[in-house]
Amino acid sequence: MSASVAVVGKIIWVLGVVAWYVIRYPHARRAKRVRVVSDRRSLPEAIGLGAALLGMSVIPAIYVATGIPESADYPARAWAVAIGAILYIAAMWVFRRTHKELGKNWSITLEIRDNHKLICNGPYAHVRHPMYTSFMLMALGQAFLLSNWVVGLAGLIGFAVLFFLRVDKEERMMLDVFGQEYRAYMDRTKRIIPYIY
Repeated sequence: MSASVAVVGKIIWVLGVVAWYVIRYPHARRAKRVRVVSDRRSLPEAIGLGAALLGMSVIPAIYVATGIPESADYPARAWAVAIGAILYIAAMWVFRRTHKELGKNWSITLEIRDNHKLICNGPYAHVRHPMYTSFMLMALGQAFLLSNWVVGLAGLIGFAVLFFLRVDKEERMMLDVFGQEYRAYMDRTKRIIPYIY
């Protein structure tokens, strides 16, 4: 039973990654057509993106494909896979809504695009960084879906490195561009968890 539950968890994780790509791809193509007017890319940001890619894509993909590191496996539980599936569905919903609201303002790196606007609708009405909210939900979902200590921790660590290396720089950039309008927005919203943080 545990082995078949583990397979279901792996399948759901793969479907989640495919959904992530399907959601992101058209927005990435569209964003390339909009001129960048301010680029704040940095080494810490590249490290954060690399850590997230490693922890939330590369390490779990190797595990799903090969079972390595098998020594860190623990018995898969149906309730854990169900929680992981719910977290992944929630992550994809937030991820899609975030991209839809951002439209041409979206960028994978810290950039300001031509005619950039401050978005305060949809998930942005509740948190300033719902994209990170979706990544946090994905990392938690990964920890429940894939019954391996290394893979579960890799996603959480990858998310944490990205978040803590980038979020302060992102907020400084938004303050530089939008000034008091962004300050007021900060006063009425939380960072990634509504009403909490």
